[in-house]
Amino acid sequence: MEQSLCIEAMNARLSALKVIPVIAIKDADSAVPLAKTLFENGMPSAEITFRTDAAAESIRRIRDEFPDMLIGAGTVLTSAQVDQAIEAGSDFIVSPGFNPTTVKYCQQRGIVIIPGVNSPSLVEAAMEMGLKTLKFFPASVSGGPAMLKALNAVYPVSFMPTGGVSQDNISEYLSIPSVLACGGTWMVPADLIDAKNWDEIGRLVREAVAALA
Repeated sequence: MEQSLCIEAMNARLSALKVIPVIAIKDADSAVPLAKTLFENGMPSAEITFRTDAAAESIRRIRDEFPDMLIGAGTVLTSAQVDQAIEAGSDFIVSPGFNPTTVKYCQQRGIVIIPGVNSPSLVEAAMEMGLKTLKFFPASVSGGPAMLKALNAVYPVSFMPTGGVSQDNISEYLSIPSVLACGGTWMVPADLIDAKNWDEIGRLVREAVAALA
């Protein structure tokens, strides 16, 4: 029951945010300035991907500085990464695919996991394990909004499409009843993070927030 309530609360926050910046941070020293930029420009959330060695430390630093920020750990592939993400202070786990071992481990640890799916069979496999909030990935090459509309007509689950979502198409995704929020990178491009160009990232974040209003 506690986990269901946790998922319900998570879904409410995701739905209110509408978009989650998906971020790969190479240097943990960039984590707090980046989070500050997101927070101050109206996007108090981040999915920090485990595609870099700085992921866990970046999550830890952001959690310490911004305790109210919604922080997900993305591209989580192993139980060891789940442990690192939890210890760093992640609110939820995101995986690119549906790995029953990772799902079971997250459930044992009591943390929400949003695994990736892109077919009816995977949706049903996830539902069999009690999951009702799923990542649709890679969204654009897996049928995009048309595929999600078809899945929405059949399955009582919610989706967070990621992969190819942009400012030009996010409204179409969000118009689908089963879509809670979208994951995106266009407001946090890697080259601007590497260059520590917080002003330009702030402008892109404000632009994205305004487009969703």
